[in-house]
Amino acid sequence: MNKKNEEISNLTQSQVEKLRKENRDREIAFSAGLMQSGSGYVGPFTTQITLTYRNVFTNIGNAYNPVTGIFTAPLKGAYMFRISVFGYGGTAATAAIFKNEEQVVLAHSHQAQNALAASNGVVLILEVGDVVYVRLWSGRRIFEISKENHNTFSGFLLFPLREQ
Repeated sequence: MNKKNEEISNLTQSQVEKLRKENRDREIAFSAGLMQSGSGYVGPFTTQITLTYRNVFTNIGNAYNPVTGIFTAPLKGAYMFRISVFGYGGTAATAAIFKNEEQVVLAHSHQAQNALAASNGVVLILEVGDVVYVRLWSGRRIFEISKENHNTFSGFLLFPLREQ
């Protein structure tokens, strides 16, 4: 009986290790704030710009590039993305999540004075190599306060999908 229990224990340990190795490829999550230091406005610009979130809190799987601001899907799956924007009145704060050059959702707020904020999120089905990023609309601006991280971009794999 002891030998049988030992075999079951060894089998279970090998199965657990196999699952760990398989799941390591599925560990994809990132979260980043706009500025590593300092405070100030970003924008307005005469054209849309891709925002580069340089203050990386988490980048499991290294699928987010803080130099370009672009997330590149390493495997096919359902992913969740969120953005938040913050600014001050007088000029609207508007930024949008894009998938492969196509705008998907936006976060927008506008008022004559005082602070303004908005957020939005979306679940996207991505193929390997699809890209997701955030663009600040032309004529809009956001404001970041040092170390407060009001402007953020985050994403993570919900679950992988099989190749068809």
